Amino acid sequence: RSSAASDVYKRQPLLLQGAWVTIQVTFFGSLLAIVAAILAALGRRSSWRPLSWLCVAYIELFRGTSLLVQLFWLFFVLPLPPFNLELSAYTVAIVGLGLHIGAYGAEVMRGAISSVAKGQYEACTALNMPATIRFRRIILPQALLAAIAPGTNLLIELLKNTSLVSLITLSDLSFRARQLDQATFQTLEIFSLTLLLYFVLAQVINFLMRRVERRLSRGRLRGSLS
Repeated sequence: RSSAASDVYKRQPLLLQGAWVTIQVTFFGSLLAIVAAILAALGRRSSWRPLSWLCVAYIELFRGTSLLVQLFWLFFVLPLPPFNLELSAYTVAIVGLGLHIGAYGAEVMRGAISSVAKGQYEACTALNMPATIRFRRIILPQALLAAIAPGTNLLIELLKNTSLVSLITLSDLSFRARQLDQATFQTLEIFSLTLLLYFVLAQVINFLMRRVERRLSRGRLRGSLS
């Protein structure tokens, strides 16, 4: 038993390689999800109907279909005619996860933007503040603060959903864990360690988002005092 445990220990770098891939996909997928959520939320609120309908179609499509099927479609269908667009598994993982979580985030952001007090808009209008500056300096920081808590849950969900990318041949944490399990048959040790790594990564996301929340809260407090 001890020699088997030692074998697992020697193979840990393979597991850490998979964890690094998971971290990269989570990071870049989160960036895409945040951008997609903000743009889709703004587009859905747009008075220009075609843009609003396009954003609604994106949100409902990605929320209403399976993430796994979306990944398969991007990886296996796009290379076929008439698309002829071949993407690497790494790119598909980032794009698929980012757009999927971004669709949920768009509704979170739409609600957060709507929650900003009407008086804030009226004050900006009274100050003759341009719409872009009003949104960037007044509306967006308050909306982001309101969206932090549900947004944190979505980013953690994105992290956990990275386990699906192994099915499109990407060597992430889950993929490496299964490889090690097949090589050593130390199922308890390997998947317990994998569980721990996912938990640690989720807590890192939670910690970082709390830091962002505190920073936005201090900025809002300074703004209210001034």
